[in-house]
Amino acid sequence: MKVFSAAMAVLSIVVVSGCGNGPPPPRNGQNNPTVSEQSIADAADGTVIFRGGYETDAVDRGRPVALIAAALGVETEVFRQAFSGVTPAHGRGPSEAEAQANKKVLLDALGKYGINNDRLDEVSNYYRYQPQSGELWQHTPATATATMSDGKVVSVKITNPGAGYMAPPTVVVAGHPDVKFEASIEFTQDFKTNGRLASLNIVN
Repeated sequence: MKVFSAAMAVLSIVVVSGCGNGPPPPRNGQNNPTVSEQSIADAADGTVIFRGGYETDAVDRGRPVALIAAALGVETEVFRQAFSGVTPAHGRGPSEAEAQANKKVLLDALGKYGINNDRLDEVSNYYRYQPQSGELWQHTPATATATMSDGKVVSVKITNPGAGYMAPPTVVVAGHPDVKFEASIEFTQDFKTNGRLASLNIVN
């Protein structure tokens, strides 16, 4: 049996300050993950701003599959393959019969990894959202502070790693658009840390 060690999955990518990170994701009210150029321009000098990081793979049609798979303790492709047998109820909620049939498909595929009905429901409910209503799945935006010296950014410190990121967010320091960063995120089975910012370093 091959079980995915979610705590070991760390993705690293260089992100260029001041650049977008794909199309803006859906918004969910007060926790709006999008940041406008005007907001950056208006921010106090040295403010660390995170942009994006919530983009999903096109094949998943908006589902945060990497987060769901990590929370279940399996590889992303394992959950993606399991979900390929599900018949979505487009534009409406599924009937009881449809819901039960889809649940059986998932449990038949995932049961071999030790995933039971209760855990599948818990994870599915946690990351369920309605993109058509402008929502985003549950997440916590990361925060960080920059240390300045002689008007330059010399270091950054993560003050809250956040959670719910699908990819490393783009990082911008207000007033210092030329500063570039390398960031990584980490997937775990804990909702509070799944998709958190694992590292953030200046690369130039």
